Amino acid sequence: MDFLKKNWKGILVCLCIAVPSSLLGKKFPIIGEPVIAIIVGMVITLLIKDKTNLESGIKFTSKKILQYAVVLLGFGLNLQVILQTGKQSLPIIVSTIATSLIIAYVLHRVMHIPGKISTLVGVGSSICGGSAIAATAPVIDADDEEVAQAISVIFFFNVLAAIVFPMLGTAIGFSQTSGEAFGIFAGTAVNDTSSVTAAASTWDSMYGLGSATLDKAVTVKLTRTLAIIPITLVLAFMRAKKEEGNEQGKVSLKQVFPFFILFFVGASVITTVAVTAGVPIGFFAPLKELSKFFIVMAMAAIGLNTNIVKLVKTGGKPILMGLACWVGITLVSLSMQHMLGIW
Repeated sequence: MDFLKKNWKGILVCLCIAVPSSLLGKKFPIIGEPVIAIIVGMVITLLIKDKTNLESGIKFTSKKILQYAVVLLGFGLNLQVILQTGKQSLPIIVSTIATSLIIAYVLHRVMHIPGKISTLVGVGSSICGGSAIAATAPVIDADDEEVAQAISVIFFFNVLAAIVFPMLGTAIGFSQTSGEAFGIFAGTAVNDTSSVTAAASTWDSMYGLGSATLDKAVTVKLTRTLAIIPITLVLAFMRAKKEEGNEQGKVSLKQVFPFFILFFVGASVITTVAVTAGVPIGFFAPLKELSKFFIVMAMAAIGLNTNIVKLVKTGGKPILMGLACWVGITLVSLSMQHMLGIW
């Protein structure tokens, strides 16, 4: 009861943004539902003078609902397929993640960008955007402003990826009769699941491939998402070592470990066992759809927490870092696919 009293207004606002954003996103798939939701949220927040009664619900939606979305994505995923895809895409995944983290670290040192922002942009670019940032922020003790800025940078390039990548794929000669090459490209070069979905769905629509590209891209992307576990653990150990000797600053791995990723794996295990037992994969389709809608709600909340004016004034260097990570990941993904003979 207390939970509803405290959060219902903020959750309702996010829901009211998510519903029309979902409808518009279906009509304009090249932009996508999540992208529309975050833009609408960023505009609406400029019109709200006092968000005191909304803050708790918005925060719950941007953090918890986003994690629930990731968990639900596990339903409908066959781990046998993920393992098979992982073998093919693992070298690309490792290379793109390493590229983004190295670029972020170098620019942090060269351009004197704050360490927490650099970490969030590097991790968000390399793994899974908002989910990775949400999992990493408590580990490095980033504040809401830093999280909002990093997410804004990440999603700015998500918009570009959703629009540009299908055209880029056509220009460089990806197969138009198979979604495999573009699916792997989208799954490794686009940082957020929602934008991976938007780019892959656009490719499917352009060349009448059903959901072949989308299935491939999401599987690769979710395989890549598992990198959250080792990276957050390493960051936790680094923070604990840095703050060693400060009793108040000590970090408990139990507090910062991204358990929602384990639930995602658990959902995948349930699906794998069920499919092996003869349950059709379509049985889990409603949960996957609910997951997509939760992502749209979370993006609306993130938009509501983002100050466009402040972002423009203070986000120059982080945006340049995001651009460098984005370009680096794109080039490495394409190069690795070419080397491995996928493209």
